[in-house]
Amino acid sequence: MSKEGFNWKSLFINETENGTKKEESIKATPSNSSTQTTQTQKFPEEKIAHVNNESSANPFVNEILEVYEKGFESLNLNDFDFFELYKSVVAVGITNPQSYQMAFMMGKSIKPDLTKEYLLDKSKFYIEEINKVHTKYDATGNAKKQDLSGLVQKEKEALTTSITNLEAKILQMQQELQEKKSLLANIDSKNEQELRELQLKIEANNFAKQKIVDSINLVISGINQYL
Repeated sequence: MSKEGFNWKSLFINETENGTKKEESIKATPSNSSTQTTQTQKFPEEKIAHVNNESSANPFVNEILEVYEKGFESLNLNDFDFFELYKSVVAVGITNPQSYQMAFMMGKSIKPDLTKEYLLDKSKFYIEEINKVHTKYDATGNAKKQDLSGLVQKEKEALTTSITNLEAKILQMQQELQEKKSLLANIDSKNEQELRELQLKIEANNFAKQKIVDSINLVISGINQYL
């Protein structure tokens, strides 16, 4: 709900409804000179809402309050109605009974036919329009939150599955590693007998060859000596 780039009037009121609501809610004010002069009076400017301690921890409160304040101001109908009384009362003192009397008297000077019933009726208009905007953005916010929560849940599930698969692979590799270590530790003892037999056969082969060669050389020497 960015506060930039909005048409505050269209944000709170449909453009097609604005004219008819205006005509239905406000009757023509007498155009005598005294009334026109009084209408130039300015009401005290005051922030419409204040942040309480409970909500001040929320970093978005001030920004969104400003959006609603500007939206509320954009709803202001022509002539004196609830909005002007509200602004005056808030500025002077919302719990001060005299602020209501003063604001009402000022309103009567601008709009002689001003009544308590008219003010209360107009207050419903502002609340209804603000509630419409709140409902719209509340639905939008919750829909986005739900979508994001769904994406987060899917990502969690995917990561959980991936982690489970990796853990299974790691466990399998650990088992294979242990098996290889066991084979390595037992490789000498496993082949010791065969290695010993091969060594003995090599030694026997050398011995047999040498014995035959020695006997042949002995005969060769006899031939040379005795013949």
